[in-house]
This record gives sequence, C-alpha cells and structure tokens, in this order.
Amino acid sequence: MAKAKVIFFCQECGYESPKWMGKCPACHQWNTLVEEKVSKKSDRHDIGTNQSKKRKKPQSIKQVSSKEETRVTTKMEELNRVLGGGIVPGSLVLIGGDPGIGKSTLLLQLSSEVANLNMNVLYISGEESEKQTKLRADRLDVSESDLYIMAETNLEYVIDAIDEMNPSFVVIDSIQTVYHDAVTSAPGSVSQVRECTSALMKVAKTKGIPIFIVGHVTKEGAIAGPRLLEHMVDTVLYFEGERHHTFRILRSVKNRFGSTHEMGIFEMKEEGLVEVNNPSEIFLEERSQGVAGSTVVASLEGTRPMLVEIQALISPTQFGNSRRMATGLDHNRVPLLMAVLEKRAGLLLQNQDAYVKVAGGVKLDEPAIDLAVAISVASSFRDHATRPDDVFIGEVGLTGEVRRVARIEQRIQEAHKLGFKRIVLPRKNLGSFTPPTGVELVGVDSVQEALKVGLE
Repeated sequence: MAKAKVIFFCQECGYESPKWMGKCPACHQWNTLVEEKVSKKSDRHDIGTNQSKKRKKPQSIKQVSSKEETRVTTKMEELNRVLGGGIVPGSLVLIGGDPGIGKSTLLLQLSSEVANLNMNVLYISGEESEKQTKLRADRLDVSESDLYIMAETNLEYVIDAIDEMNPSFVVIDSIQTVYHDAVTSAPGSVSQVRECTSALMKVAKTKGIPIFIVGHVTKEGAIAGPRLLEHMVDTVLYFEGERHHTFRILRSVKNRFGSTHEMGIFEMKEEGLVEVNNPSEIFLEERSQGVAGSTVVASLEGTRPMLVEIQALISPTQFGNSRRMATGLDHNRVPLLMAVLEKRAGLLLQNQDAYVKVAGGVKLDEPAIDLAVAISVASSFRDHATRPDDVFIGEVGLTGEVRRVARIEQRIQEAHKLGFKRIVLPRKNLGSFTPPTGVELVGVDSVQEALKVGLE
C-alpha cells in the first residue's frame, strides 16, 4: 500500500505546498491553505472513458472539420440566450449560486424540457434522495418518462450509469458531494473537485454528452473550490438574486460557445421558475415619478438592452467622515463620480453622505451607467427631479467628458419601446443612425452640459 503524504492546497487557486502558510504565494489570499492526504501513487485514473492506447497524430488545421455542432434548443428562451443559442453537445457547464436560490429547481425544469424533446436525461443528485427529488418534481409538475433520477455520490458508479444508459443530457447536483475512490481526501476538497471534474470532462468530450454540474459558492459569492474548476469547464453560469425578491438572474461569466455577460431573468413562483420576457417593464413598474434622485439608464447586459432605475440619496453628514454606499454597482464608482461632480461641476459634496442603489436587485457593471449615476446624485443634492421621460446614457471621464458607448441604437430602441421621449447621450454617438419617430436625442460633451439638460 502506497504511503500517504500530506500536502496543503489553496482553496482559492489550487496552489500546492508541502507546508502550511498563512498567505498563499500564488493568489495572495490569507488562510486558504488546507491539509489533504495524497497518495504517492498517481491519482490519475481514466475511468469510464474507454480510451484506446493508440495515440493521436497531429493534423493540419485545414483537415479538421469545422462543421458547427447542432445545439439543443429548449423552450426556455432565457436559458438559450445565456448559453449562446442552446445546449452544445459535449459541453461541460458549471452553475453556481447561493443556497436556496433555485439551482436545483432550474436544472430540474431544464431536464424536463430536454426530456420533452424525446431525449434521455439522467439527473444525479448527491444531496437528496430519489424521494426528495420526486417531491420537488411533483411540485414543478415534472413527470416525463425519459427523465431518470439517481441518488449517488461515488463517481465510478455515476460514470458506469452513464455508460449503461448513454443519456443525451446529464445533471450532477452537486460536484462538491461527488468523490473519487482513488483520492483519499474528503468530498468537496480541492483534490476531489479537481479529479471529479476532470473525469466528467473526459466523459462529456468523448461521448458528446452535455453535462451540467452544480457548484457551491463561498460567502463572497464565488464558486467554492480551486479557481482551476472554472478554467476546466466550457461555461460558467451564476444564478443570482436577492432572497427577499422573487426575481432571479442567470448570468454567464464564461462561455466558449457564445458571448459572455449574457443575462436571463426568471421569477420564482410556487410552480417554479417563470421566464421574464420584458425585464425593463418589470424593473420600472414601481418607479416613482417626479422624485429627486431618480434616473433611468439603458444598460446593456451581453446582447440584451435593459432599462433600469438608478436611485440616489444625498444628505448632510452627521459625523466627521462622509459615507459612500452603493448597492447593485461597483462601490468605488460612486466616490469617483462624486469627485468629478465636485471638481468639474462645482457641487460641494465632500460633507454629504451618498447612498446609490440600482432598483430591482439588478447588478450593473458597465461604464455606460456613469452619466445616469452622476445625474441622479446631482438631482438629489439639488432636490430637483429630472423629467420622467428622460433616459441617460454615457461614460464619464475624470476630466468631466462624456464618452461614447457601444451599441447605442439597441439602447435607444429599447427606450422607445417603453415610451421614453428624450435620451441624453454622448455627442460622439449622434449621426450614426436615424432615431425612431417621437424620440429626441440630446448630445452632450461634458457633465456640466448634461446637468444643464437633465436638471433644467
């Protein structure tokens, strides 16, 4: 029997060290090295892949077939959008999210949709028994005969079941509960997650079966386990949402078969997740008109334009240091834009507390929302409301200039569809297209000019 030795693995990046250290030298994170026992014998076992000993030879790129794979398109249009048009055969997709956010519900509904296409689906649950999965299926009205469920955590048994059944679609819920017999560490450890994902990746590529795996997340919201896990898979999806809101957002942060940062929106109801086809209308339906500090921005998430309300509250500080708080956007962007307003527009904001929020629980991270945030802050500070039919689009530089943004025509079309009459945008974006009938485009070069237009 091979003697086991102790190695310390970093839970963030997978760095290996023969001794414990407080700070990982690779990712510079503190207290992330954990102890694991590793056999001296190689842990690499090709299980379930039936690989031939014949080695492949290099071939010219002209000889490689470039035929595009036929995607599996389901009736869940929001999921198809995030995946880039549908499920790609042989792809390995990782989906993460907070506990209780609805990951298992989403994948069970997806399994039902795939089974409705006369395709065999294997749903493997490592956290629930068959009866518990059946209870959820009854609540979601899922009863397809081509959907098979299995409660198993041993990876070898899982791959044997895939070999015997040869399904068209596989779900693993979750990767932290599956273990490999050849690895001596506990399930969920760095070694187990890495080896199990590697084996599942070989199965997906050699058999052409799309496999969806669920990953737990840390308290910071990142997927638990080594960062290597996200590099191994083809697509990484995050299922987000506020616990006190019914809306759920499926966001793509990595996709080898489509664009990243695509977003699908669902609403959690008693019968399961329901798609939201017009999120702009949903996010603006509770907007208060004629109130200072409220603006609307046309943001672009992936290829989807979306109108969202940005709210700001500026109040005199009660202590020596003013507070800067932000929800739904980068908290570093608020003091930056306030500094621009103070330096370039003459607004005395250094003794004011600032609270900025993106209404509806959405998270925005593109620079095109800068102008809307700046106008919202100035509107609250002056206690002067903007026009209710205005939309603000633009990136703000440190010198106070308003810079052009990408795909402006799609943003304007979305605003026109919801009845907005005037759009304040960078002057550099004017002239490249014909605006819709009834929409006034106002081009601005600086924040000062935008304040005169928006708070006239």
